Amino acid sequence: MHGSPHIVSDVMTHTVVAVGRDAPFKDIVQLMQQWKVSALPVLEGEGRVVGVVSEADLLPKEEFRDSDPDRFTQLRRLTDLAKAGGLTAGDLMSTPAVTVHPGATLAQAARIMARRNVKRLPVVNAQGLLEGVVSRADLLKVFLRTDDELAEEIDREIVTRLFPAPPEPVRVEVSDGVATLTGRIRDTSLVPVAARLIRAVEGVVDVECRLESGQAVTGPR
Repeated sequence: MHGSPHIVSDVMTHTVVAVGRDAPFKDIVQLMQQWKVSALPVLEGEGRVVGVVSEADLLPKEEFRDSDPDRFTQLRRLTDLAKAGGLTAGDLMSTPAVTVHPGATLAQAARIMARRNVKRLPVVNAQGLLEGVVSRADLLKVFLRTDDELAEEIDREIVTRLFPAPPEPVRVEVSDGVATLTGRIRDTSLVPVAARLIRAVEGVVDVECRLESGQAVTGPR
């Protein structure tokens, strides 16, 4: 990866396995196994996402098989009863689909996944047409950035702008994603600002600011 990905389109998977409303139950299972995915977008027309069918949508059929009529009320929701008898993607899918736009930030995508308890999000354009899929693993790609890449971005985008003429050069070191700043600055009130901005750099794990106030220390003349 080169540079810092900031939006979903930078990390999403463009080649997507999807099914139509009429896809049979067994075909859905086979596709999930073949492509090692836990959910498939359901499309209609020219590629508009109308729902998502996931492993969770398929499991009620197995729960139904192991239940007797007196235990049907133990299923989590009435919709599970319908899904237990579902034969096609249209019967089984969750709708409306939880989606994200390609221009959404990675943080926005992560919040949607957490709030809706999903592992993958179809990426759709303004017309609702499928453009890709973003997964939890895709969002973690930012942590593959090298320490040198992170240090260079922090120095260029944050340090040189917040501390343009420090009494002593501010040094940026990054080790295993942890950024450390050392040096002397004139205004220590900017330290929390620097820490916050550095934590927002995608790929940074943590920040340590060891910045001191005052003039540079000089040796004897």
